Amino acid sequence: MYSLSLPSNIFAGFNSLNKVCDILKKENVNKLTIFTDSTIKTFDFFKNLINEIEKSNIDYIIIDNLTIEPSYKDVEIVMEKLDNSKTDFIIAIGGGSVLDIAKLCSILKDAPYGIKDLIKDPSQGTKNLKTLMIPTTCGTGSEATCNSIVTVPEDGIKVGIVNQGLIPDYVILDPITVKELPKNLIASTGVDALAHCIECLTSKKATPFSNLYSFMGAELIFKNIREAYLNPSNIEARANILLGSFYGGIAITSSGTTAVHALAYPLGGKFHVPHGISNAIMIGPVMEFNKEACLSEFSRLCDILNPSMFDLSSDQKADYIISEIKDILKVTNIPVNLSEFGVGKKDLEFLVSAASKVTRLLNNNLKELSIEDIKNIYLKVLD
Repeated sequence: MYSLSLPSNIFAGFNSLNKVCDILKKENVNKLTIFTDSTIKTFDFFKNLINEIEKSNIDYIIIDNLTIEPSYKDVEIVMEKLDNSKTDFIIAIGGGSVLDIAKLCSILKDAPYGIKDLIKDPSQGTKNLKTLMIPTTCGTGSEATCNSIVTVPEDGIKVGIVNQGLIPDYVILDPITVKELPKNLIASTGVDALAHCIECLTSKKATPFSNLYSFMGAELIFKNIREAYLNPSNIEARANILLGSFYGGIAITSSGTTAVHALAYPLGGKFHVPHGISNAIMIGPVMEFNKEACLSEFSRLCDILNPSMFDLSSDQKADYIISEIKDILKVTNIPVNLSEFGVGKKDLEFLVSAASKVTRLLNNNLKELSIEDIKNIYLKVLD
């Protein structure tokens, strides 16, 4: 048996932001909390949205001092503010960190459990506030998933909290929100989204549902990310990556990520390597390791991306997919080595130990990884 969980209401395309006030009216919102960051607040689309909300005479507060790559302690700080409000609806406008915190707050508001309880047992969470997610990057897919990621600083790791209550009630995918996104963030978040799609294709938990969205998302990103990076004014290319990222998020909820994210988690948890970059660094060597176990999946993806290669062998098609991943990293100037983040062979023991504990994701990987395998993969990205 397999299943698929989706946000209840999805609006996409140019001018879909105009639906916000209709949503608030439909939900009879009296007190609104808007999660965002200080940069997003300066964008014209955000200012225009606030003007429309004010015209609706809805009381609102803005929480904009959110931490990138948040820890559970950051969530506790935000909840102190939210618990003292009469908020009855949440809007999150931002990247993955903003969306993840907002989603967690939706199941923590007025709850008998706290964030540390959810880390130990995510299943106890229930949705207490409805949410609207508006992503402003092209990568995390958080607007579609039942996942939220927090760091545990004392352990130097990231933890995924998975609960169906985290799935948003409303999603808006308006290309205007990524129009001003710097090209380096288009690259890193886009590769993060590509990792979601490819990992979900090569997961033991992959289903016909997840494969549908994984293939569509991967095609959109493969065909548009280089153009979006090289020609930042191409809003259509950005819109396609935004949609591809959403598809990747849907696939995660049905399937789940694998060893790329497992090996990336310690890089963000202890060394604060941005999430998109850490996945970008790990995706090449992990997929090379996975190749022999994923020939069928890579072949099907190759047939979609390059039909002229249809008559070639599965091995050749897999090599093509891996080479395309590497070419995207090269074109978009994403690092492929950890040295510039101060991570070296001195850290190898910690990395291997920490990654080996991310069994929730490692167990999804089609090819089993031993401790020695994890070590050898890390050595490929360490000086």
